[in-house]
Amino acid sequence: MSDPTQDAPLQAAESPAVPVPAAGALVPAKRKRRQVTSLREYAESLLVTVLLALFGTSFVVQAFKIPSPSMEPTLLVGDHLLVNKFVYGGRGAWYDALLPYREIQRGEVIVFKFPFDDHAHYVKRVIAVPGDRLKITDQQVYVNGRPLDEPYKVHDPAVYDPFGDNFPPADRFFLRRNVRSEWAEELLRHVQRNELVVPPQKYFVMGDNRDHSWDSRYWGFVDREAVMGRPVMIYWSVDATSDDYADRTLGGRLIGLAHAFTRLPVRTRWARMFRSVR
Repeated sequence: MSDPTQDAPLQAAESPAVPVPAAGALVPAKRKRRQVTSLREYAESLLVTVLLALFGTSFVVQAFKIPSPSMEPTLLVGDHLLVNKFVYGGRGAWYDALLPYREIQRGEVIVFKFPFDDHAHYVKRVIAVPGDRLKITDQQVYVNGRPLDEPYKVHDPAVYDPFGDNFPPADRFFLRRNVRSEWAEELLRHVQRNELVVPPQKYFVMGDNRDHSWDSRYWGFVDREAVMGRPVMIYWSVDATSDDYADRTLGGRLIGLAHAFTRLPVRTRWARMFRSVR
């Protein structure tokens, strides 16, 4: 006598409860519907991914690379940064209090759009905020009458520039040296008692590599609306020079990208990976 519990699966398999459809009847139609559904699901997933990526790069985080030595030693040529675009997002709306926005603070590194020409992205350190009184005497920066502690800055003894040693200028004679014409017309209007007074919604920025930085001393203030965000992390760093990033055409960028991949294992600065920016 056989055990019915062992026979049950076999019976279910051998006793077709549903008739098998004829060839060419329903199977191809089902497969076609499944293929259409899969394609639609893939398209929807791709669309959501693209939208999330666009939202992220527009409002939350964006990647930048450093092409010049103006922020050395804090940021080196070849550093690739993740920039938080959400931290300074507040513009006075009613919902700002509900979001983690905050004001730009003195001493922070920021990414912003250059005020002139093609509005390229620059990265500098905030030295003075709205309402501050600034002056430079013998390479020492004073803000509101007090010397500013700057452990991050470096000076090149081989370079002499009056704007690096003393600022603001006392007269228009010094404005002829490496200064944007727009800034030369405006600068002295903001000088009071030999100090530069930062107006509302403006910021004075400088590079850490003080004698090799084209910054607010030479072209003026950064407008609040031009600030993109704050670098938070170096996610990749490659040993490079400014010449590697000189060609900004599409072809030049593709060549630079190819070079970066070919030297990835050898020229990556592993010690700088995932380092926070301060």
